[in-house]
Amino acid sequence: MTNTLRIAVRNLFRYKRRTILTLSLIVLGIMFVSIFIAVTGSFKNMMIGQMTDSMLGHIQVHRKGYLAAIDNLPLNLNMKSQAYKKLEKTLDDLHEIEAYSPRIKFGGMFSTFVETTNIRLNGVYPDRESKTVPLLPSRLIEGKGATLSKGEIWIPELMSKSMKAKMGDMIVIIATNQDGSVNGKQFKVSGVLESVTGPGGRDGYIHIEDAMEVLRMENMEISEVAIRLKNFGDMNPLSSKLDTLLASQLNKQGKPMFEVHTWEKLSPFYNIARMIDIMTLFIKIMLIAIVLISIMNVMIMAVYERIREIGTIAAIGTLPGRILSMFVLEGFCMGAAGTVIGGVLSALIIYFANMARITFDFGRQTGLVLSAAISLSEILTISGIVIAVSIVASLQPALKAARMDPIEALGHV
Repeated sequence: MTNTLRIAVRNLFRYKRRTILTLSLIVLGIMFVSIFIAVTGSFKNMMIGQMTDSMLGHIQVHRKGYLAAIDNLPLNLNMKSQAYKKLEKTLDDLHEIEAYSPRIKFGGMFSTFVETTNIRLNGVYPDRESKTVPLLPSRLIEGKGATLSKGEIWIPELMSKSMKAKMGDMIVIIATNQDGSVNGKQFKVSGVLESVTGPGGRDGYIHIEDAMEVLRMENMEISEVAIRLKNFGDMNPLSSKLDTLLASQLNKQGKPMFEVHTWEKLSPFYNIARMIDIMTLFIKIMLIAIVLISIMNVMIMAVYERIREIGTIAAIGTLPGRILSMFVLEGFCMGAAGTVIGGVLSALIIYFANMARITFDFGRQTGLVLSAAISLSEILTISGIVIAVSIVASLQPALKAARMDPIEALGHV
């Protein structure tokens, strides 16, 4: 095998120009795919991080049926106090969870005593919310570093501008309770939030005890529980595990009491993430096509140009299997060399791109720094694809060479 490999490498060097051209195509293909995966992966991870760490969390738990009616923020589909305690006990026992935050969500009227508009409100425990969605405090345009205390409200930027509500202003929140009665409470504006989803964001934040007071809740009723994991990669396994654990919690009708959803089912931005994955798949297919065509072309030419040489080595007793392995090894060597060179150059380009600290904007987030990276699994996948396709591409020409009749090959002109 060592001698066959040596002969294969020597044959590649005999046709330097053709070998270099083929290697260049493979290297460029690998570089293009690797850099594309690194850059788009960086954008995808940043986008997911912005959504999950600013507002959604990695996983959310609701009472069964709540998500289907979430646009109306139905108070009658909140978790009762007893149900929440059962959920809390389950979450406390899961070591994969870093933090979780209960929320009371409701719609109300926002009044500055001059103008009135509608608002979506999140009643939260500020310390638990900041641990679950750590980027929330960074969204504060005004009031940075402030803690959300009882009697205070953080309002969206759009509302601050349209309603001319400034820091320190007193406003009134009016809401309809579950029983149909109306209640109101005065709040002090202590923060203005930049929207994650664009200028149409209308979500404000108040303390969870204030939310209970506005809604006249005697016992706490939770709309949703947002969960942050220690390892984002555990999201889907933990979601399934949590779903199984909570399936035993049944309501009066004998149906599951809770429903578990990952961020993917809660945000339309998941479709963008899927598009990035599909684009990456098509880029990989393009790489396969480049390698396949390049190496097959070179190997077919090599067979036709070396027919008499093949006839000679066959006539002196070289077995067809040995001839086959020689041509396959030539394809393997080109694929392996292209993988190594392309991988090294890709790593250098990604390194210098990160050193250059390229910035871009996403939605209303500006000055985000590109942090391109490619995982070891992706590198191994690309390398495996290239080498496997190189071998497959050389098989047909190699079989043709191995099956040649020595007498006909020696008589070839």
